[in-house]
Amino acid sequence: MHPNEQLLTRFYTAFAARDGATMAACYAPDASFDDPVFSLRGAQVGAMWRMLCANAREFSVEFSDIRANGTGGSANWQARYLFSQTGRRVHNIIASSFTFRDGLIAVQRDVFDFWRWSRQALGAAGWVLGWSPPLRAKVRAQAGKNLERWIANQGSA
Repeated sequence: MHPNEQLLTRFYTAFAARDGATMAACYAPDASFDDPVFSLRGAQVGAMWRMLCANAREFSVEFSDIRANGTGGSANWQARYLFSQTGRRVHNIIASSFTFRDGLIAVQRDVFDFWRWSRQALGAAGWVLGWSPPLRAKVRAQAGKNLERWIANQGSA
């Protein structure tokens, strides 16, 4: 197994164990992360995973199809959890792509169906507006505020 495949396996195994600190340690200091909800750089990336792991309720993750070489990689994963803001159950299906540098994740891009996610997480509002840019912007803004608040309460990113 390529060392970067081992890195991704360690990353997702830590996620399944809700070990945000180990996940954060898999990233380069200047890493970037983007998905339909977050667009993060540097220490924010690890802080997001630590926050999500610390706050996860009724959570499980499964991962598969890990592939990696010296420069890039990919993985598929599924998360099941209780969305804290609404108490609704979510089953999110994600495809991740990675760029590696010096044995760490330098760039991660996660892709998932935001409308599918919003229908599960937000109920009727997600059904009606989940496809719309204003709802996406509202969700992104709230997620960003939640992360900022979590970082402030932790004392650092």
